[in-house]
Amino acid sequence: MNLTKTKNGKAGRRGSGLSLDPLRDWWAGAPGWQRWAVYVLLIVGAVFLPSEAIGSFMAPSGASWPSMLSDQIAIYVLLALGLNVVVGMAGLLDLGYVAFYAVGGYTIAIFAVRYHWSFWETLVLAILFSALAGVILGAPTLRLRGDYLAIVTLGFGEIVKRTANNSSFVNGPRGVQGIPHPPSLSEFEILGVQPLKYGLLDTRPYYYLLLAFIVIAIIFVRRLDASRVGRAWASIREDEDAAELMGVPTFKFKLAAFAIGAAIGGSGGVVFAAKQTSILPANFEFIVSALILAAVVLGGSGNIPGAILGAFVVAWLPERFRFLDEYRMLIFGGALVLMMIFRPEGLWPSRRRKAELAEGTGGMGSMGAEIAGPGQSEAPEVGK
Repeated sequence: MNLTKTKNGKAGRRGSGLSLDPLRDWWAGAPGWQRWAVYVLLIVGAVFLPSEAIGSFMAPSGASWPSMLSDQIAIYVLLALGLNVVVGMAGLLDLGYVAFYAVGGYTIAIFAVRYHWSFWETLVLAILFSALAGVILGAPTLRLRGDYLAIVTLGFGEIVKRTANNSSFVNGPRGVQGIPHPPSLSEFEILGVQPLKYGLLDTRPYYYLLLAFIVIAIIFVRRLDASRVGRAWASIREDEDAAELMGVPTFKFKLAAFAIGAAIGGSGGVVFAAKQTSILPANFEFIVSALILAAVVLGGSGNIPGAILGAFVVAWLPERFRFLDEYRMLIFGGALVLMMIFRPEGLWPSRRRKAELAEGTGGMGSMGAEIAGPGQSEAPEVGK
């Protein structure tokens, strides 16, 4: 990657140290064929990512690299794309995102096991239910801001988990077993892989299924970000009061962000449950929400490539350090702290968010006002 130092030649106290601006400048002026060539290369690279040659470095402790990709990394990337809509683009701090992941998983568990719906039917239903859950959560709560909204969403995540844990309809803490795998679409084989045959032994088809979901989510979110909806989210994130005074229907666009983020999270829950063939309330702990939020912030909230990079790092590093046994989470935490010291705005922030953070006006809604810019001695008061 073409990384260069800042004009000062060294990292400041809150400076980024390394800048991706030359890469952005090249991308902004690149003709269409070069952009499409990069897209094709990225997709080809993602297709060959489960290969043994790459896995020998990425998973040296003997863990299955394809399983790591499908069970952790691809799921986290998909969830980070959904949470990035809520946190990064609309500036709403959501600490209960795992609830939508659970809604997707339990939807396929109930309708596929009890009513024998197919995977694709339950997938559509789970996306609708998750979006509806986002609307149900957002409608009465989105007039709150900052830490108040964070507390409410945290409570929603706990309500969903405890409801599943105490409901006999979904077998309480024993969960639901016997969830069917997605139906195999073909015996088509390439390089020893049957990417459309879903079973128990080979996890690579699930990775490719998640990869297809990720590509669809990227295209969908990118189109929204470049539209009137994305501009409305940016105005709400920067100054909600000013946006409302300028005629932006802030409540409607915040509700849309919640619903879209929830729908993407629900699709991840469907694939997770179908691959595992069982789900438990313990699969949907608060730590999942915290890690996904850390991935978005670490990667660079509001930027799709940044969210993907952050999710990859957060999902991969603990597995990469697994040979350290009980010290691996300590090393993982230390690595995250170092990254945020040297890249406080994230590994790959967008230019717009980077400027907002430098001015102390960006972040997660009104909580972002706590972040002081380089020329500010004190952070502005929250909520003003």
